[in-house]
Amino acid sequence: MAKQVKLKAEPRTNVGRSAVRKLKARGIIPAVIYGAKDKPQPLQLAARDINAMMSHAAGENVLVELEIAGEKSSRTALVQEVQHTPVGGDIRHVDFHAISMDETIQAEVPLEPVGTANGVKNFGGLLEQSLRVLTLECLPRDLPDRITVDISQLNIGDSIHVRDIQLPSGVTAKVPADLTAFSVLAPVVEEAPVVAEAEAAAGPEVITEKKGEGEAAATAPAAKEKAPKEKEQKK
Repeated sequence: MAKQVKLKAEPRTNVGRSAVRKLKARGIIPAVIYGAKDKPQPLQLAARDINAMMSHAAGENVLVELEIAGEKSSRTALVQEVQHTPVGGDIRHVDFHAISMDETIQAEVPLEPVGTANGVKNFGGLLEQSLRVLTLECLPRDLPDRITVDISQLNIGDSIHVRDIQLPSGVTAKVPADLTAFSVLAPVVEEAPVVAEAEAAAGPEVITEKKGEGEAAATAPAAKEKAPKEKEQKK
């Protein structure tokens, strides 16, 4: 199940690109919390705290008990989205979704295969994973970090659909039950290029000139050379 961790935050008054750059220079990550009945609230977090929390998380679905400076009680939230920099992958922004522990939520959870399919191991098949995440609905305390599926018994042509995946108690999938999650495909056998081999065996094409055309091309220059000599004899 998703772990609930405590995280300290402060209200953020300055917004905009220039303000964000100044925050990052101080080792602070901008964030926002939204949901429930409250308006979206800009926050700021210590980079070291959010990095430490995410480094120990199995995925981005982390239940957080936010202790916001100036507020009497903490707020329960789910890490909704983590934005990373294109170069280096550093965290640059975090979205929190305020939730109630007594109300169901929907979240995308990683779907991971376990083991090696028999059709892959012994018959050279190819494992195809059609679903990388699974949208689930449950109470926050029941939200799993990930869903693992044993694929070791799959042979060539076999598939595992959403309806075949065993989910924890209190958790339901919010995608069509007939969707294929994993399947084992037959190995691809490349056929020999018959046409190309036949052309190679026949050898390169040789183009020959017609005899009449060859002789005409050879005699034409000779006729032109005789013309000046005849004129000299007449003189």
